[in-house]
Amino acid sequence: METATYDVVVIGAGPVGENVADRVVRGGLTAAIVERELVGGECSYWACMPTKALLRSATALRAARRLPGAREAVTGDLDAAAVLRRRGSFASNWSDAGQVSWLDSAGIALYRGQGRIGSDRVVEVIGEDGVTTSLTARHAVVVATGSSALVPDVTGLREAAPWTSRQAAAATEIPGRLAVIGGGVVAAEMATAFASLGSVVTVLARDGVLPLAEPFAGERVTQSLRDAGVSVRLGAEAASAHRGGDGTVHVTLADGERVDADELLVAIGRTPNTQDIGLDRIGLKAGGWLTVDDTLRVVGEDGAPVGGGWLYAAGDVNRRALLTHQGKYQARAVGDVIVARAKGEAVEDGRWGRHVATADERAVPQVVFTDPEVASVGLTAAAAEAAGLRIRVVDYDLAAVAGSALHADGYQGHARMVVDEDRQVIAGCTLVGPDVAELLHAATIAVVGEVPLDRLWHAVPAYPTVSEIWLRLLEAYGR
Repeated sequence: METATYDVVVIGAGPVGENVADRVVRGGLTAAIVERELVGGECSYWACMPTKALLRSATALRAARRLPGAREAVTGDLDAAAVLRRRGSFASNWSDAGQVSWLDSAGIALYRGQGRIGSDRVVEVIGEDGVTTSLTARHAVVVATGSSALVPDVTGLREAAPWTSRQAAAATEIPGRLAVIGGGVVAAEMATAFASLGSVVTVLARDGVLPLAEPFAGERVTQSLRDAGVSVRLGAEAASAHRGGDGTVHVTLADGERVDADELLVAIGRTPNTQDIGLDRIGLKAGGWLTVDDTLRVVGEDGAPVGGGWLYAAGDVNRRALLTHQGKYQARAVGDVIVARAKGEAVEDGRWGRHVATADERAVPQVVFTDPEVASVGLTAAAAEAAGLRIRVVDYDLAAVAGSALHADGYQGHARMVVDEDRQVIAGCTLVGPDVAELLHAATIAVVGEVPLDRLWHAVPAYPTVSEIWLRLLEAYGR
């Protein structure tokens, strides 16, 4: 068995693991990273980048068709093959050579293979050649293995070889008919993408479309999907699935109706990639989510750090916020924590301190790249009430803002501001409409910065832009 020692060992070389390793190296420590698949992880090859590339061409085409002058210049439909080629380029054509080169330039050692925790501060890596390397961490082991698509226990579903988000993101052909089980972000985005690329899409949304968002967001996306020819079946539940000899997938619903499709996408949630990383060797449950404190140390049921505090978990695997940007935010925080503790420095653990990941609680930004886009940060009205806040909800029609009318003829959208009445700050904001993603960071700053409403009055939006919505929301609030 080969052996090596580093200050920090990171299991998982996705964007979270890469950022952890980079942060600790920049802080003066040594780091090794272990990866069993492609360096760069889910976001680079099967999620964020390729899926948004699948969506972007159709978004640009819709935008052109909404503007007189530009509309007349559009003479054809999407070139699906060109869209897939561009998507492939954003996934580096599923080669991680560039990412591996970056690791080398950053001074981060890469070990390819399955990493398993063997004992305290020890990670055993079984390489593709069968050789095992034992890596000892002087200060910390960080689990950043991410998550995978959850396939439910529906009769015949696994045997029907359904797509998950990976197969959808990496598709080489556009299916004539696509059925989607689920109504969340992945389901809504992929239904939007494949409908625009020519598929006849059926969405089986048992719990509705975007059920965790403000209700008006799901309603507008549902209507838009239907306007695009997608059959959205609200409340529909799959009871069984079967793929016939001709390749057709047959989905039988709980009410007995059958839906036939050439491909079936399952998009109902995620499960942690912790089944085979040695958690059971240190008293934790294999295959479970990892509970962490605000400095991202893994803690047990009693709230005490596991093994005395050498084990950390960042990204999807701790289930705080299953979003790449939040995982990278956690990575920066945990990297700084590890460096500080290794050097015997004080850890800043106040509410917005540098070493804690408290934004995961009430300040998470997210964009759903459907048509219309849905951009949100902080709490929905329902979540704020459930958290015990005394709130006031302020709604405004985005189409009534001068910048929206310039942006596109027939612009339709909606904005909601959730105000914490006791503190007079914004607890949450949701924007629905074309290109509202570009408005989101202003809302995020307002929420994270806890900017008082009286102060926001002095943040004057340029005219005529869609950002004028901030002035209109404040006017509607009445202060």
